[in-house]
Amino acid sequence: MRTKRNTSAEHAAAEAPVRRADALRFALEADIVTGVFKPGDRLDEQTLADRFGVSRTPLREALSQLAATGLVTLLPRRGAFVASLGFRDIIERFEAMAALEAMAGGLAARRIDGPGRRALQAALDDCRAEASDGDSDTYYLANERFHHVIYAEAHNAFLGDEARRLHMRLKPYRRLQLRAGARVATSLAEHERIVEAIFTGDTPGAERELRAHILVQGDRLSDFIATLDRSDLG
Repeated sequence: MRTKRNTSAEHAAAEAPVRRADALRFALEADIVTGVFKPGDRLDEQTLADRFGVSRTPLREALSQLAATGLVTLLPRRGAFVASLGFRDIIERFEAMAALEAMAGGLAARRIDGPGRRALQAALDDCRAEASDGDSDTYYLANERFHHVIYAEAHNAFLGDEARRLHMRLKPYRRLQLRAGARVATSLAEHERIVEAIFTGDTPGAERELRAHILVQGDRLSDFIATLDRSDLG
């Protein structure tokens, strides 16, 4: 009979590769969106395992996660390759994201209930706390939860699914733009205006604030990538 202590230890051990895979995914995301790896490059498992000092198991999980976001293409018997997503493709996806987020915000302003208000306020408070630390990557995680609460409070399952799907595909780029200048502080100020509009039932205001919030991301991303080598970004 296994003891509770052993079971907890096994559970922790089982979670460790997942956390390692997440860290590997973040590192590879950054390399892809900043041009260290170019579209079409093969991501050799052994080379990457040696570079990060890990086994292939968490690395394969990280590559699978990247494939789910559309950044990586997994080909049977050939391996993993950086997806060929052009700069224009990225900006077009931000434009589509802005439309979905605006719709979700407008519906949330009309439909949010008591528990939803508390969830959105808690998500905003988390964003404030992470912004004060100045770490753009940890702020991004709070930012992601903030937007997912808005999707949920739109109370439109189809819209929520589409928004979450596109959000996942744009995740590395949304993380990247937070590293540009004072973007974290600006993002937090925009979140404050979004929450105010939703809480006061200002449907046009919520739509306007969320659309501008996402389109600014696209503009900031353009500025950031303009400082890099864009020869392979389309």
